[in-house]
Amino acid sequence: MFNGGMATTSTEIELPDVEPAAFLALLKFLVEMQRAHCTTLGDLTGLPLQARLFDEPQLASLCLENIDKNTADAITAEGFTDIDLDTLVAVLERDTLGIREVRLFNAVVRWAEAECQRQQLQATPDNKRAVLGQALALIRFPLMTIEEFAAGPAQSGILVDREVVSLFLHFTVNPKPRVEFIDRPRCCLRGKECSINRFQQVESRWGYSGTSDRIRFSVNKRIFVVGFGLYGSIHGPTDYQVNIQIIHTDSNTVLGQNDTGFSCDGSASTFRVMFKEPVEMLPNVNYTACATLKGPDSHYGTKGLRKVTHESPTTGAKTCFTFCYAAGNNNGTSVEDGQIPEVIFYT
Repeated sequence: MFNGGMATTSTEIELPDVEPAAFLALLKFLVEMQRAHCTTLGDLTGLPLQARLFDEPQLASLCLENIDKNTADAITAEGFTDIDLDTLVAVLERDTLGIREVRLFNAVVRWAEAECQRQQLQATPDNKRAVLGQALALIRFPLMTIEEFAAGPAQSGILVDREVVSLFLHFTVNPKPRVEFIDRPRCCLRGKECSINRFQQVESRWGYSGTSDRIRFSVNKRIFVVGFGLYGSIHGPTDYQVNIQIIHTDSNTVLGQNDTGFSCDGSASTFRVMFKEPVEMLPNVNYTACATLKGPDSHYGTKGLRKVTHESPTTGAKTCFTFCYAAGNNNGTSVEDGQIPEVIFYT
């Protein structure tokens, strides 16, 4: 009916010998089979759109999860530049893409160039920005390094001068000014964010003179650390500059770090400071958590626990942390007292 010499030229094709429900089941089966073999966005070009047309949000979700798992292949596939804007937006909105943001930006520029050609426009920076529309705001420029941003997006002409200046200030100044672009990490992780707190009580006055607060820890299973919860000022609302790191203790290799800042409200709460990318922790390996703060005296934790267990409320799975003293310069932080009360992670 569709191909060869006998193919119909009609816009409608009647199938008189099959029940509608049965034929719809066949179509869903065929789409599901196609999805099962998809590994890249080139294969998935029209599938999220088809899933929306068939009113199959679950299928669309499965397609996008497949893209999460194969992001690098997906964005370099030839078919990536053929997707429609709605599908591009659906991909860029995801928190779970496993790719450096600068590579995502480069792929989006390729898509914009192809879209300009489709619309018979010159591929100028202004036209590329115009065809991207709302998709541009979904690029998380703050997740790039300053070198990545300077070498690519800053010189692309797609961002206006005000945006470029704002982002350079974000990279270089603390406390960081607000930017128009999302700074939430793409975790490339599924599941629910978890956290543990190693202290049972909070006290006042912990000082900073340039020395890092450090604590060693290990965990009983593979996890991904996405940030720390830190204590803030005892003097009311304040901004801090901070460098956070996770170090492989035995090799002294820095596995993840971020130079950033955070604002606190003067309460004894903890305040989130996140890595730009998740840091993988392997079971029964020693790591050192470090935080170097610049700011006024803060609250600190006491009655620290050597072992802290997080139990999943849904599965009951247990993640067990063991904390140890980090010898050397540690600004006084230990198992019993100090900074770095919280570890924020995914299992």
